[in-house]
Amino acid sequence: MNVVKLIIFAGFLISYSLNGVSRGIGETEITTDDGIEVFQNEKYYLLKKNVIISSDDFKITSDNVKANFEIDLYDITSLETKGNSSINAIKYGINGKGDEILINIKSEEIKVIGKNSLLNLQDTKMSSDGSIKVNNLLGAFELKGANSNLKNDGLDIYGEYISGIFVEIDGKKQLKKLEVEDKNLLKIYTEDLEMSSQKAIYDDETNIFELFTKVKIVKGQEIISGEYGYFDTVKNSYKVKSDETSKVKVTIKNTNE
Repeated sequence: MNVVKLIIFAGFLISYSLNGVSRGIGETEITTDDGIEVFQNEKYYLLKKNVIISSDDFKITSDNVKANFEIDLYDITSLETKGNSSINAIKYGINGKGDEILINIKSEEIKVIGKNSLLNLQDTKMSSDGSIKVNNLLGAFELKGANSNLKNDGLDIYGEYISGIFVEIDGKKQLKKLEVEDKNLLKIYTEDLEMSSQKAIYDDETNIFELFTKVKIVKGQEIISGEYGYFDTVKNSYKVKSDETSKVKVTIKNTNE
């Protein structure tokens, strides 16, 4: 196997075989089985087959990578991976994997694309068969597509569209705002509740989940359904309302069944 190893630092690019030299602090190391192809005028280069990119802040692996740059090869602005891709951004507490990963270095935005995509943001785990996007600078995230799921210690959420804002407090990222939509009904699970609707909104200033359209809240043997509902996460209380065309329905399961 002809492995090419690249060390990028301070505007210089040195290429040599894999033997004997390791990456230093502040350097970016790239290894690839099938070399590098540079397009100087277009400002990008291609890395082919079993690519590994390592720096102080992240490690990326993929079948193939396109690296865009501004001035020279070391000045990477964004990366586009294709095939069996993974990222571990140690500095930001982000790791994930998917068929494709798009990374904007300056905006600190990461997007994972493909079936069984995964992206973990510290203690929050995100998965989707569509796409997952996190912008670390803006504190924003977005999941799109079938089987999209967001899970942390207190919540387990399923919906075809999930977006929100997180804030960092004492080094830990916490959920500030959340919006979930699914025309086929989203699902939200807490420790003792199951909620479903077509739309849900959460705001940590009120600590309330609002539920809209085809609302159902299940607790134990009790099922309440209507067109609007809310759940107070602090008081652990909930309420369901009807609209002008329907009534609130309460069903109590028979425990002997």
